[in-house]
Amino acid sequence: MYVDSHCHLDKIKQAKDAAGLKKVLANAAAAKVEHMLCVCVTLAEFEEMQARVAEFSNISVSCGAHPLYVAEHGYDAELLRKLASRPEVVAVGETGLDYFYDADNQQIQKESFAGHVDIAVELDKPLIIHTRAAQEDTLAILREGKAERCGGVLHCFTESYDMAKQAIDELDFYISISGIASFANAKELRETVQKLPLERILIETDSPWLAPVPHRGKENQPAFVADVAKCVADVKNITLAEVAEVTRNNFYQLFRGASPTAV
Repeated sequence: MYVDSHCHLDKIKQAKDAAGLKKVLANAAAAKVEHMLCVCVTLAEFEEMQARVAEFSNISVSCGAHPLYVAEHGYDAELLRKLASRPEVVAVGETGLDYFYDADNQQIQKESFAGHVDIAVELDKPLIIHTRAAQEDTLAILREGKAERCGGVLHCFTESYDMAKQAIDELDFYISISGIASFANAKELRETVQKLPLERILIETDSPWLAPVPHRGKENQPAFVADVAKCVADVKNITLAEVAEVTRNNFYQLFRGASPTAV
């Protein structure tokens, strides 16, 4: 059984209504996907996102403000604390820093990120981190905020092996691998995956984006996390069953509020 540790079910066009969502979830079940974590990107969207998936016991939710949306939508610490305190919220995020797509708003990103870390530590819920071209600042804010107390994951990882190793060794974090690892031009990332201990790897789709090989050009969906697992298995020269089992166990170890659900 697989777990999609990071998806945006509310953003999938195929799942735009109740019937479409059930079809996407049926596809996931057919692909042996046991559980999905639906990740929030703005606080304003959380209520609607959570309501759409509330009836499904195999979907958990997070609450946070993505760094690329903070400048436009703002960051409200009290609202984040209130929403993230709900028992159905298993993680804080996604949050983090993105200097690749938005180098002009670094300060507000840092303020929001630091606030997320503080609240995650306060609530003892793991962090979901988006980081792009901001390795030093990302690690610095996590260290300063004592993020090792709550744990977390660097999601959709594309940065250096050195960053991943520091996050694992110093912060007790996990590294999540997406379909990017299957792309033809992702040789360096595959080398990083090969070096990473399987006990610290999660797999994800980040759907509806970044569909893995052999689904390139299609809208991504949780069912395709099986293809991400295959990529990891091939890179590490281990069995697909081992990747599925270990990454599944890693997910429930990190996201303590999520419960295994039979498909």
